[in-house]
Amino acid sequence: METPIPDAPPNAEQIEYWNGAVGLRWLTYNDWLDERTAAYGRAAFAAAAPRPGEAVLDIGCGAGATTFELARAVGRDGSATGIDISAPLLGRARERAAALGLAVEFLEADASRPPFAPQRFDLLFSRFGVMFFDDPVAAFAELRKTLKPGGRIAFACWQEPRLNDWYELPLTAIAHLVERAPVDTRQPGPFAFSDPGYTREVLTAAGFAQIELAPFATPFYLGRGATREAMADDAMEQVFRVGPVARLLEARGEELNAAARDAIRAALLQLADDDGLEVGGAIWVVTARAG
Repeated sequence: METPIPDAPPNAEQIEYWNGAVGLRWLTYNDWLDERTAAYGRAAFAAAAPRPGEAVLDIGCGAGATTFELARAVGRDGSATGIDISAPLLGRARERAAALGLAVEFLEADASRPPFAPQRFDLLFSRFGVMFFDDPVAAFAELRKTLKPGGRIAFACWQEPRLNDWYELPLTAIAHLVERAPVDTRQPGPFAFSDPGYTREVLTAAGFAQIELAPFATPFYLGRGATREAMADDAMEQVFRVGPVARLLEARGEELNAAARDAIRAALLQLADDDGLEVGGAIWVVTARAG
């Protein structure tokens, strides 16, 4: 009789993904990412409206940039905790917290199984950190339990791919070279909550109420530099470091990769101007209350 193979733990694939080579690559360009996504985080932060004395949980905190802002907002009488599954990113977060002199707790754990006592937090916050749950209803239901009565959640998530050129432009540029798979917006990934109807369904099923989705759009500066060529080079670094293009071309031959690089760089050069290489970026700012 064969020994049954145990089921993989929840979010096992994401945990492996963010603690392997990809997590290390994200670590190397974390400052770049924080700078490019800061405006979207500020929009969610404004909706969250953290107040002095509150206890806040930052979900998918990464290297801690948003956790530090939350800590400053809640002050010494409050508390800010960051949770993430990526050990490399949390290591950077702890280093930065020590350098800043901020009393912030960082916890390596799966936010879909939050290891906190019930009713610990006033606010749950996330900048692009809640779209990777295997079972989003179960995850949000568990997170809701950590909220105090009347507690709230606020997070930023990307709108559909066609409104986000940072994602679409490189893929469109190589469409004549390689076919891409369609985006499944109900699977873990950057666009998991791009459908507002689905997002409402998930949060309602998880026990949240007063659910609102506010659109927010602002340019995403994919590349910066002193010249158009330098801007394109900066953008190319990001495009091929992480994201859909890197994954799509990973197992392709050298010739196809070279052709893809030429096509993407040409598309990027067309967009570069004196202000930088600006592309479209659009998010939902989602807010809700514990039901």
